[in-house]
Amino acid sequence: QVRLVESGGGSVQAGGSLRLSCAASGYTASGNCMGWFRQAPGKEREGVAFIDSNDATGYAGFVKGRFTISRDNAENTLYLEMNSLKPEDTAIYYCAARLYLFCGGAQSADFSYWGQGTRVTVSS
Repeated sequence: QVRLVESGGGSVQAGGSLRLSCAASGYTASGNCMGWFRQAPGKEREGVAFIDSNDATGYAGFVKGRFTISRDNAENTLYLEMNSLKPEDTAIYYCAARLYLFCGGAQSADFSYWGQGTRVTVSS
């Protein structure tokens, strides 16, 4: 049984930083595409950052240069380092896992497993 458990969310002021973690069990993080999505109140879920089996990464334009996705293969854990946070980054952040090596162009429907989400609130 695949399980993704996020942690690290919280409340910060604009300009602050948070580090999200996603611990995977029943699933090999290193051999597949994984990603972070977010959903703000009243908005659709959107992709934030992705990493594939070759450690190639991709980012949404609105976080590029501020967020960094990484993976610890030994710990089977995915991370999202978020810096220079803005109020518009406020959302529930979800970890997602795909049963495929690569992420290129993947949409939320392409991911088979999801975490429960962790809330990030950025105040101005």
